[in-house]
Amino acid sequence: MKCLLQRVHHAAVSIDEVTVSSIGPGLLVLLGIEQHDDAAAVARMSQRLLGYRVFADAEGRMNLSVRDVGGEVLVVSQFTLAADTQKGARPSFSSAAAPAMARTLYDDFVDALRADLGRVATGQFAADMQVSLVNDGPVTFLLES
Repeated sequence: MKCLLQRVHHAAVSIDEVTVSSIGPGLLVLLGIEQHDDAAAVARMSQRLLGYRVFADAEGRMNLSVRDVGGEVLVVSQFTLAADTQKGARPSFSSAAAPAMARTLYDDFVDALRADLGRVATGQFAADMQVSLVNDGPVTFLLES
């Protein structure tokens, strides 16, 4: 499982020029699910994400999590994060989870975040989405299980 997280002032997902989700200050999370991922990986990654300290404290140090600052989270499925780009000029998606498995784990991940944080928006699984954001920093991290 890979989570590309970006600290944002705001972010939104549109489909066919209609905004389907948006958040204010918080994290935009692009989630890639791989064949070896399971429920345990979902539980670990959701807790890691919610506790990951990427927001500044009063001294300007990254010591606060999205929980600490009362931020929101927008989760967007991104199977291309599971690509193998080690060689050649074309990515291989052989390590990406099959769509049915990925959708189940994506939904479980979102449910785990909502159970803890509450303020979680989503894209639409497997849709052609346009994602817009104003990156704060910019601050971007790749978390891998």
